[in-house]
Amino acid sequence: MKAPPVALALAAVALAGSLGATAAQQPGAKQEFVWPARISNAKVLPADIGQERLRTTMVGFARSLGVRCTFCHVGPEGAPLSQLDFASDANPHKELARGMIRMVQKLNREDLPAIVGESESGRPRVTCYTCHRGSEHPETQLPPPPPRPAAAATPPQPTPAS
Repeated sequence: MKAPPVALALAAVALAGSLGATAAQQPGAKQEFVWPARISNAKVLPADIGQERLRTTMVGFARSLGVRCTFCHVGPEGAPLSQLDFASDANPHKELARGMIRMVQKLNREDLPAIVGESESGRPRVTCYTCHRGSEHPETQLPPPPPRPAAAATPPQPTPAS
């Protein structure tokens, strides 16, 4: 006898729910990471940034620099997010990142409006990607040197007669 599709779907949902509950109770089971609504040790980002804005901000940093969370945060590379110590300041990259964030905020809040005007729409904005382009270290290449002047043609000099 065939079970109706709705009954199969309900059975699958019930099974998945019971497996999830069992996994949460087992010692050593992975904890699911939940983005916090408030962050502790906030020095540049607002403490009440909210889960979605925090997630998109952190993903933006990682993608702009081509790095993973442990580039700035403390924890073993490849570990689940639930095992990282996000509040710790032990990683020196974190303080460097704070300085870079302050610089970007100042550029967008003060410097660019002074150059291009106060209009919010269409105003260019600086982001981490503006300089980093997916690399840990920002591009610092200098513009090419100016072209050399063409060598002036000198008339032939007379040679002394013998």
